Amino acid sequence: MRAHRTWWLVILLGGAALAAGLAARAGLAPAEVPAHFTEVGRPAHISPDYSGTVIPPNIAPLDFRVDEPGAGYVVSLRSAQGPAANLASRTGRFVIPMTAWKRLLALNAGAELVTDVYVRRRDGSWDRFQPVSNAVAREPIDPYLVYRLLNSVDNLYVTMGICQRNLEGYDESVILDNASFDGGCMNCHTFLNNSPDKMLIQVRRGRVDYGRAMVLVDHGVVHKVDAQTPASPSAPTYMSWHPSGRLAAFSMNKVRQFFHTARAEVRDVCDLDSDMAVYLADSAAVVTTAAISRPDRLETYPTWSPDGLYLYYCSAPVPWADRDKAPPEHYDQVRYDLMRIRVDADARAWGHAETVLSARETGKSITLPRISPDGRWLLFCMSDYGCFPIHQVSADLYMMDLGTRQYRRLAINSNRQDTWHCWSSNGRWIVFSSKRADGLLARPYIAYVDETGEVHKPFVLPQRDPDFYDGFLKTYNLPELIQRPVPVRGEQIARVIRSPVWVKSELAVTSASPRVGAPSPAASSGVDQPWHARP
Repeated sequence: MRAHRTWWLVILLGGAALAAGLAARAGLAPAEVPAHFTEVGRPAHISPDYSGTVIPPNIAPLDFRVDEPGAGYVVSLRSAQGPAANLASRTGRFVIPMTAWKRLLALNAGAELVTDVYVRRRDGSWDRFQPVSNAVAREPIDPYLVYRLLNSVDNLYVTMGICQRNLEGYDESVILDNASFDGGCMNCHTFLNNSPDKMLIQVRRGRVDYGRAMVLVDHGVVHKVDAQTPASPSAPTYMSWHPSGRLAAFSMNKVRQFFHTARAEVRDVCDLDSDMAVYLADSAAVVTTAAISRPDRLETYPTWSPDGLYLYYCSAPVPWADRDKAPPEHYDQVRYDLMRIRVDADARAWGHAETVLSARETGKSITLPRISPDGRWLLFCMSDYGCFPIHQVSADLYMMDLGTRQYRRLAINSNRQDTWHCWSSNGRWIVFSSKRADGLLARPYIAYVDETGEVHKPFVLPQRDPDFYDGFLKTYNLPELIQRPVPVRGEQIARVIRSPVWVKSELAVTSASPRVGAPSPAASSGVDQPWHARP
């Protein structure tokens, strides 16, 4: 356990030491812009690629490296308002001073930020490349990003942590380290309306079996909830808070990983069995209905509409009889439909389920629906098959206008996996995971969404060291934007996980189908069906 804690300490403190010495090693200093130069008819190559995008007015400096041969480098960051920031470097690495950067962005929200790049030749003459321009949005991004860091081979989760990063700077802190509960697995952290006040985390056993639990953080108080039921195939996995905070929908997934011998992505995952239910926070009860827990269907990835009237989810027919074999037969023929069911949280009644977009229509598997806070746009993922798009090279992001049901593939996609996305609280930013850099490691990318639903060129999460991603061999999983840092310490959560004290949920099922074939009345009936949850 001590070794694991030391690992996280190296990540957090070592990064600070690296940042402190980086500018000195790069030879960074204030500079004068060269008076004489030769114009180069193209922009300079910079890494990471922070060119031609829209950036938040409260984002950390986009430190970068100029990938052009030269004996010296000067950059000038300028905009319509305020003095330019001119910097020189011997190596081409530029760590932008925080004060100058924040001043430029604050003065120029809604305007352009222009970067001029000058490169000195061996003979002492200078070249100036075409300017790099970025728009500075008026709307800020939620200042904290929560994600899970784990090894690239994620079936070996020896070290794993849920971390939060301050997007206005570079500070990263650990919310929960799996070494604190003996190497258990943790996944699928979920927040209520981009607020850290209500948070859910799923945990599973490690070297010591503390049980499979749904960890609830409610305004600084932590509970370990047993949400398993006799009717469920597995423990809760994917979750979504009702906007009222009184309900949380979750899926119960029997997930199995398997491997291919040779292809671009050798890992694969399938749900052998899955159902959905709703946890009632005020009474610690679990309710479900046949429409979302059919024995002949796989139901997963719940998400609520912002008005709380509909629960969206993904559903596919079960093509196999053996629910223990992995990989199952016909695993590559499973394609999920996008569904929704009306829910009256005040009357405590289910409506009827309907298809929003069918796999038959798209020819692909639809997963991970997430709706913008204004309820207009639905961002989702499609891949060739299955329910785990992060392992599907074909995985791309799509946007649907919920008013017209028209959808389109987004131009921001790459030829690798683009998936696992979230919205900012103002609906103007998304963060998603992409393996576009190397096909192996997922990185968080930030993109601006304008009022017409156009998603602008994304940029990778900025780091203090321009070379950070060249050597960081962990993958970022499940990015979630929040407005403030999580208010509890990791050891507080870990103590509850290790504790024998549980909040036991009681199953209060209405119209629930058994685990063998049975009709599904709620799937076809247009009549609201009440639930009766006992405390």
